Amino acid sequence: MDYCTVAGHKLAYTRQGQGETVLLVHGITTYSFIWRKIIPALVKNYDVIAVDLLGCGASDKPLDVSYAIKDHAEMLREFISSLGVKKLHFMGHDLGGGMGQIFAVNHPEMLHSLTLINSVAYDFWPVQPITAMRTPIIRHFMMSAFDLGAFRVFIRKGIYHKESITEELITLFNAPMQSPAGRKAFLHFAKCLDNHNLMDIEADLRKLTLPVLILRGDADPFLSAAISERLYAEIPGSELRRIATAGHFIQEDEPEWVSEHLLQFLHHHEQAA
Repeated sequence: MDYCTVAGHKLAYTRQGQGETVLLVHGITTYSFIWRKIIPALVKNYDVIAVDLLGCGASDKPLDVSYAIKDHAEMLREFISSLGVKKLHFMGHDLGGGMGQIFAVNHPEMLHSLTLINSVAYDFWPVQPITAMRTPIIRHFMMSAFDLGAFRVFIRKGIYHKESITEELITLFNAPMQSPAGRKAFLHFAKCLDNHNLMDIEADLRKLTLPVLILRGDADPFLSAAISERLYAEIPGSELRRIATAGHFIQEDEPEWVSEHLLQFLHHHEQAA
């Protein structure tokens, strides 16, 4: 991985391919590994950047900095500017999709397009078990439970194709939780979440003019279908594509389907541009 210093903190990222830039942004329970089955399809024609958000993966994990999604969105703006990228396609999963919405509203001139993949939006979140982690006694329990494999239960719930849950996948998910710093950063992330960050831009979403693709795995047990449906109804010209055989971690369940629709969307809007 490479590293870029933003506001005094190191962000880890991978960068592969050539062409228009695509930024891949994960959510709270993952890091850039979640895109590993999607990147190979994109790098053939695009400059693909997969970042570990502050507090996640191999990035720094300060506990005196806000991990609110609006602050992550601004850090991502500084990050891509530091890399010399002027304009890109933003693809966000889970909370990464929320960051993409804020980015699109605040810096539309920097985006070719926006893709929201099983994304948070409006006030339909945070959801359990994230909200429970704001309670001190639950946080204390979770700090201990991580060592006992609590993530395994969470992963199993979020993936539709249970047979694909291998020890390798569990290890990848669980890697940041193997250190006290990683566990503390995860809980700090949960504590910083505030759905007002997205409610504040509700009206602005209706004014977006850039291309927006919404991908939804309908077996997602954490985020309701109402989120994707409302985004589709309220963002002008947006496209909604759904698949029944994918849960929250749609990149793991249906990577070929996700890749196909991303490439179709990118190619269409690259040609249109």
